Amino acid sequence: MKRKLTLCCVYNDTHILLGEKKYGNLMGIWNGFGGKLEEGESVDNAAVRELQEEADIVPLEMKKRGLIFFEFEENGNPFEGKPELEVHIFAVTKFSGEPKETVEMRPRWFELKNIPFDDMWPDDQYWLPLLLAGKSFTGKFFMKDSKTITKYEIEEVDNL
Repeated sequence: MKRKLTLCCVYNDTHILLGEKKYGNLMGIWNGFGGKLEEGESVDNAAVRELQEEADIVPLEMKKRGLIFFEFEENGNPFEGKPELEVHIFAVTKFSGEPKETVEMRPRWFELKNIPFDDMWPDDQYWLPLLLAGKSFTGKFFMKDSKTITKYEIEEVDNL
C-alpha cells in the first residue's frame, strides 16, 4: 500500500525556502516542508498543516504542481519501511508569517542559483526546476535507498 505524503516548496523570483531536518533518518537533508496525512485529512489540508508545523508559516497562494511516486527496494525506505510513497508537491509563492525554526526543521533561504542539490534528495534535481518554472509534472522514481536512484521517469502535464 502506498503511503501519501505532502511537500510544499516555498519560493519567490530569487530565493527558495528549504528546511534542514534536525533529527531521524533524514537529519541534515535540505527539503521542502511536508509529511504524512493524518487520519481523514485531505492532501491539501495536510500540506497546510505540515507547513505551519515545520516552518511556522501559512500559505496564501498554494498550487499543486507535482505528483511523484517512489518505489524503494526492500528495507531502503527511511519512512517506516513502506516500499511505496505517493508525494503531492505544492508550490507556495505567498505566505503569512515569518519562517521560524521548529522542533523538526531549521528553515533557510537559498538563492535559486545556489540550491544545495548535493544535500537534498537526489530526485529534487529532476523535478524542482520544473516546479520553479511554473510547470506541472508527474514522475516515478525507483530507489535503492534515500540517496540512490536506480531508474526514473518524469513528464510535464497540463493539469493535476
